[in-house]
Amino acid sequence: MDAWSRWCLLLTGAFASCSPRLVDVEAMHRPPVRDVRYATTDNFTHTRLYPLTKVFLHRDTARALEEVQADLALRGLGLKIFDGYRPLSVQWKMWNLIHDERYVSNPAVNRGRHTRGTAVDVTLVDRRGRELPMGTAFDDFTDRAHPDYAALPEAVKRNRRLLAEIMTRHGFEAYPYEWWHFDLKGWKRYPVLDIGIDRLAAGR
Repeated sequence: MDAWSRWCLLLTGAFASCSPRLVDVEAMHRPPVRDVRYATTDNFTHTRLYPLTKVFLHRDTARALEEVQADLALRGLGLKIFDGYRPLSVQWKMWNLIHDERYVSNPAVNRGRHTRGTAVDVTLVDRRGRELPMGTAFDDFTDRAHPDYAALPEAVKRNRRLLAEIMTRHGFEAYPYEWWHFDLKGWKRYPVLDIGIDRLAAGR
């Protein structure tokens, strides 16, 4: 057993689904549209947190997202992805700005959700890549962003339900405070990583 497998076994108890490899969403058969806000200053921190407009996912997450994309394609829809894998060091930067566990995971408690490559921030788009109305923008830290928020137009509520239904059908769990956030089931079994986006893109 190599050092990585021993580490995975220690962290997860079973390393069948534990892999150091994170995959670029661009390598997917049906890659989602990318809108990587954290690679720009257009995000709640107003700083650039990622050096590249890349999104990486654990390969198990990518496989599940492929199924979502295939399902949505039958309806003339697809996904736009805002975020996937997030290095632990970036998670700490976010937490130090927003001490609210509803919207930013406290890495001192669970080491973060995105840090495992098993969380995705997504929305629905039409054939032309235009976002469907969801009632709020991405990273809206108000009650309106909660998936069960009721004071919304019926079309918006239908879009949120559709996104949640298809994501959960293919192995994801909805998050109660952000309509865009979904975790791969069993996400706590996966190891936390702190590999830079630039290093992943370079294959290191």
